[in-house]
Amino acid sequence: MDLLLVTGVAGFIGWKTSELLLASGYRVIGIDNLNDAYDVRLKYYRLRQLQSRKNFKFYEVDIENWKDLRQLFQDHHFDAVVHLAARAGVRDSLVDPEIYFRTNVLGTLNLMNLMRDFKVKKLVLASTSSLYAGKTPPFREDLPVDTPISPYAASKKAAEEIGYTYHYLYGLDIVVLRYFTVYGPAGRPDMSIFRFIKWIDEGVPVEIFGDGSQSRDFTFVEDIARGTMQALGVEGYDIINLGGGGDPVSLNQVIAMIEEKLGKRAILRWKEFHKADIKQTQADITKAKQRLHWKPEVSFEQGIEMTLQWYVENREWLSNVQL
Repeated sequence: MDLLLVTGVAGFIGWKTSELLLASGYRVIGIDNLNDAYDVRLKYYRLRQLQSRKNFKFYEVDIENWKDLRQLFQDHHFDAVVHLAARAGVRDSLVDPEIYFRTNVLGTLNLMNLMRDFKVKKLVLASTSSLYAGKTPPFREDLPVDTPISPYAASKKAAEEIGYTYHYLYGLDIVVLRYFTVYGPAGRPDMSIFRFIKWIDEGVPVEIFGDGSQSRDFTFVEDIARGTMQALGVEGYDIINLGGGGDPVSLNQVIAMIEEKLGKRAILRWKEFHKADIKQTQADITKAKQRLHWKPEVSFEQGIEMTLQWYVENREWLSNVQL
C-alpha cells in the first residue's frame, strides 16, 4: 500500500483529494500550516473529516520550514508527493507578493530537494489557469504562458519551471496540473461561488468587479480530486489542464442560478474590473482525456446543487465565517 505525502491537506483541494486517495487504498500523511489566509474554521472542518479516517495521519508542518520538513522525510518513506499547499488568490497576491513567492516557490523547492535527497521519484504539482492571461481560449497546455499578470500567477509559473529543471537534472517524474476555478462544498470563502451564496442568502450586497460578463471554466472539486489522483500514474514531465471542458459560465449566470435555487434576489454592487483578473477561462482538456483517461463527471448545475445543499446544512456555523 503506497504511502503519499499530501501538502495543504486542510485546503479545499487537498482535503477532497486525500479523501479519494484514502478511499482508493492509499496511506496518507497530510501536512498543513493552518494559516489564516482565509477563515480557519473551514480548514478545521475539512481536517476533522479526515482525522477519523483509517490510514491518515496529520502533522502541522509548513513547507517553508526546512528542518521540520526534512524530519518528516526522515521518518517516513514516501512513494510520492501530492503538492497542493500554496498561497492562492490573484488579488491578495498584489497585497503581499513576498509570501506568495516564499510559499509557492521556495516551499516547492524545499520539497523537490528533499525528494531528490530521499529518492522519492514522483510529484504531482498543483498549478493554475491564471497563467493563461492574454491568451485566446480554449487554452491548450502548449500555449506559451509568458505573460503572468499577478504575483500569484508568476509564482506558480516559477514552480512549474523548477519542476522541469528537477525532472531534467534528477529524473523526477513531475506532473503539473493546471486547475480551472475549482468550486464545491466547503470551498474557499474568498472564491466567488462561496461568497455569492453567502451574500445572497444573508441579504448582503454582492460585489461584482466589472459588468459580470466575465466567465470561468468552473470545475467541481470531486472531479479535480479524481484527476489529481490519476496523475500519479503519469511518468516523465508533463503539464495537464483539469477544467470543466464545456462552455464557460458568466458571473451573471452564476448569480441568477443561485437566486433561483435559494429563492432570493441578489443585491448587486458593481465595482471596477480588476486589472489582474482574466475576462474568460476555458480549458482544452484533450490531454487530460488522453493521458489521464479523465473527464469531468459533474455538470455545473449539479455541482451548484450539491454546494448549496452543503451550505444550507451548515448554515448556522457558516454564518460566522469571515469572507
